Amino acid sequence: MARKTISGIDVAAALATRHARLDTWAREVLGHAFADLALLDRALTHGSASRATAGSYQRLEFLGDRVLGCVVASLLYGRHDEPEGRLTARLHAMVEGPANARVARGWNAGPLIAMEPVSRGKGLADNDNVLGDVAEAIVAAVFIDGGWTAAQALVTRHWGPLMAADQPFLNDPKSSLQQWALKRRLGMPEYLVISRDGPDHAPMFTVEATVRGLPATTGSGRSRQEAEKAAATALLARLES
Repeated sequence: MARKTISGIDVAAALATRHARLDTWAREVLGHAFADLALLDRALTHGSASRATAGSYQRLEFLGDRVLGCVVASLLYGRHDEPEGRLTARLHAMVEGPANARVARGWNAGPLIAMEPVSRGKGLADNDNVLGDVAEAIVAAVFIDGGWTAAQALVTRHWGPLMAADQPFLNDPKSSLQQWALKRRLGMPEYLVISRDGPDHAPMFTVEATVRGLPATTGSGRSRQEAEKAAATALLARLES
């Protein structure tokens, strides 16, 4: 039987090569040996990928969000003797976009995400939202593959360092804006790229930050992440004034 090819590429061979790469990465970086590498592959597949019909990270992200929140809540309860309000603020800071993206960047997960070249060219592989979703999906993949103990170990190992009381990460402008909005039940802040100028090797992004019911602010930077932080800083400054 002839092997399936797409544009001359042996699909089975390409998948085997990817799985071998993911297996090494998972063992060395995540600290987990997957019995089912297809789970990890799906956790690292963006919806734009041509093979995403086999499954992207979206469903895994849904589960991973809940598993991550439960583990972090348990860790916070054990590590910090604080009132409920402060624990809630810490929980939101530790399990939402910026924190999860920070963890994913520490894993260098971006280059492993399967996505269309156009999406990668737009910087989505380094986007906070995408990286945060991937981190949650990986938590779910580990949970399904290895159970609660494996997921708890993963979260403790990689999110635990962010929980220290003196962590400057808690003062990240996007995290601070997020905490402010959630405390007032205004939902999550939203970020929209309104322009991308300059050559490919030195782009300049301008991003608009909005919180429900408030005027938008803008910020610019050499990366989308930098521009989002600048926009969040501008909105926080307006709130403080």
